[in-house]
Amino acid sequence: MSFNKITVVGAGHVGATAAQRIAEKELARHVVLVDIADGIPQGKGLDQWESAPIEGFDTRIVGAQDYELARGSEIFVVTAGIARKPGMSRDDLLKTNAGIVRSVSEEIAKVAPESIIIMVSNPLDVMSYVAMQATGFPRERVIGMAGVLDTARYRSFIAMEAGVSVEDIQALVLGGHGDTMVPLESCTTIAGIPLSHFLPQEKIDALVERTRKGGAEIVGYLKTGSAYYAPSAAAVQMVEAIVKDKNRILPCAAYLTGEYGQDGIFLGVPCKLGAGGLKEILEVELTESERAALGKSADHVRESMKALD
Repeated sequence: MSFNKITVVGAGHVGATAAQRIAEKELARHVVLVDIADGIPQGKGLDQWESAPIEGFDTRIVGAQDYELARGSEIFVVTAGIARKPGMSRDDLLKTNAGIVRSVSEEIAKVAPESIIIMVSNPLDVMSYVAMQATGFPRERVIGMAGVLDTARYRSFIAMEAGVSVEDIQALVLGGHGDTMVPLESCTTIAGIPLSHFLPQEKIDALVERTRKGGAEIVGYLKTGSAYYAPSAAAVQMVEAIVKDKNRILPCAAYLTGEYGQDGIFLGVPCKLGAGGLKEILEVELTESERAALGKSADHVRESMKALD
């Protein structure tokens, strides 16, 4: 099962890696890589297509500077935007990327008014809101990639600490994509066994804190860049759930209209993804401390939205 066309906007590390993963999984017959940089999307797209005989996929990858080749795409993975530079405030970054995402979203609405947007650009929760406002799409068709990545980091750290397979770890990380994210201890198990059976509380607390700083830890090592292997894998997991109508329960940034006591913002919550995008938001039972932490995370997202205004 595959779509006819999926477009990735932004040919940087995250976008290019996402395009390659989509092609290798043959989730679409055509993948379009769009970027304003002259020659970059065409060059990367051609390079990726030349890997097809070796990797064994027939998905055709092409690059473009404009959106004409993207016309009729069923899904857009949006990774466009700039990284924070020295001397640039978070508000500056927010406003710059909001302008980029707004422009991208308007182009998407023109060439593919029935498409689904998976937002990867940061600050992700607010950029998802910008995309929904710019396109006029319903919330089912604008979804942010945050919790899938954060949960993967949480699971990978647990696997290292507990000495178990990542495949046996079930977990959920909710809230905004940043320092206020909320890993749910109450929903974390290893092969159905509570995490507390394997690790003492101080180890669990340290893992939670490492998860919150997971992106910054990688930036600290790279110095001139940020993560892209795990973020691209997270976005493509969402794409696959939609393309194959898998009804996956994944933590994603969704527009809330009363769920978890929140309204009018994008926030990471458990979502059912399948045909058409967001099928359902699941409200799970939270502990008192988890609910308070989620409220704090929502307040942080609202502060960023005010800065945008």
